[in-house]
Amino acid sequence: MQVFKIKLASLAAMLVLGTQANIGMAAEDAQYWLNDGANEINNSKKLVPNARKAKNVILFVGDGMGISTVTGARIFEGQLKGIDGERNKLSFENFPYVALSKTYSTNQQTADSAPTMTAMIAGVKTNDGIISLNQSVARNAADPAVLNANKVTTLLEQAEVAGKSTGVISTARITHATPAATYAHISNRDWEANANMSAAAQANGVKDIAAQLVDNFGAGGIGNGIEVVFGGGRSYFLPNSVTDIENARGRRTDGRNLAQEFSTKFGATYVQNQAEFNAINPATTNRVIGLFNPSHMEYEQDRPADIAGEPSLAEMTGKAIDILKKNQNGYFLMVEGGRIDHASHAGNAYRTFKDTVALSDAVREAMSKVDMNETLIVVTADHSHTLTIGGYPKRGNPILGKVVEAGRTTPAVAADGKPYTTVTFANGPGYHVNSPGDAVYAEAIAAGRVADMTTVDTEDPNFHQESLIPLSSETHAGEEVAIYAAGPKAYLFHGVQEQSYIYHVMKDAFGFK
Repeated sequence: MQVFKIKLASLAAMLVLGTQANIGMAAEDAQYWLNDGANEINNSKKLVPNARKAKNVILFVGDGMGISTVTGARIFEGQLKGIDGERNKLSFENFPYVALSKTYSTNQQTADSAPTMTAMIAGVKTNDGIISLNQSVARNAADPAVLNANKVTTLLEQAEVAGKSTGVISTARITHATPAATYAHISNRDWEANANMSAAAQANGVKDIAAQLVDNFGAGGIGNGIEVVFGGGRSYFLPNSVTDIENARGRRTDGRNLAQEFSTKFGATYVQNQAEFNAINPATTNRVIGLFNPSHMEYEQDRPADIAGEPSLAEMTGKAIDILKKNQNGYFLMVEGGRIDHASHAGNAYRTFKDTVALSDAVREAMSKVDMNETLIVVTADHSHTLTIGGYPKRGNPILGKVVEAGRTTPAVAADGKPYTTVTFANGPGYHVNSPGDAVYAEAIAAGRVADMTTVDTEDPNFHQESLIPLSSETHAGEEVAIYAAGPKAYLFHGVQEQSYIYHVMKDAFGFK
């Protein structure tokens, strides 16, 4: 066990220092690779599984963070830092245990975030669009008795019952599928506010996702309430008679101000911008709800220009841990990099990679604040995207650039005589320029080889990669995604597993029955 402690301490130190410590700077020759392999073998032989029970579990979900996205983001981060991108490592790529997760749902080969997160957080695969209910429930089912009878218990709910503190963080709306699956049970992931529900659901008294964040916990519910909630989606908590600090009107038609209700019911501090977030003192704050945008939080690329100011994913993660760790019984925390997914849907690899790097930064922040001998950290994705890395670009070629082959200085050309980029999407809105973030959805679909890339700056943050199949929004993909783990019971992650296995490892680490 002592060897394992030393190994984890070294790992944590590397993550705090950054990725450059992981990049050998010696010249690459045959001896370099022989030495590299020998060193890794020696390190692996020193690794001793930690079989103790975990006091804390942190689950990081990079929404849409397929393996090609991890590869691209790794190179992207290194190149931004002016170091060797190929030999760079994202923080979680240093974790000692890696497995693959099969992401299909019970009714689709390629799934959405609702059933995939349900699998990870409750150990049960279900149908697309369904949140923390079993697969016998039809999408849009509006009978509360049916919904209640087919709920599946989430790890967050188990942690609440066990007296642990809990937290949910996302750069998406906190009512979006991935964060919602930790605390809500509903037959349509789009029922985020009461006004979004069907007439039948409203008439029958089905509670929308935002309402469940308040109503499912505390008096008459489970545990004593979630301690930390950070994310977007402010409008889904406010009545339509209220205008928020960014001049956005609430969406609720039932008159409920759920942000205020959460604060009153659980004695929580309510914050809405960077300044109020910065003012939170973890030593004196036991509960907080932070809703930093009317809808999703900004992409990391655009966050500095946000009207009210938004904290980074790393900042939210660090402050959440400082609050949660005060509980001697431990805590469960879920952190989602939600906008990785959205950038890929828009066909914008720059923002996809930058938000993936932001998730890596958040993992590094978490590692700097926890004892890895008592904290299990799992980093994974709910599904992948159709982002591909292709051609034969030379070593060190800009990951977002045009393909330049080894021994050449000018871009390679395809059979149509035009240059092409290393990164493309199999489907989606296609080539666009000057379309920051989601602005591409207001433009005509431009799939295929519609332009000559010769003079186009493909590394610009607002460049959208070419795609083959014309779709208004790029889709998810169905291949396995990676699981990276460190800490107690992390060694249980191995091989190719059903996505629901992730829950069972976390549950076992906590020692829950």
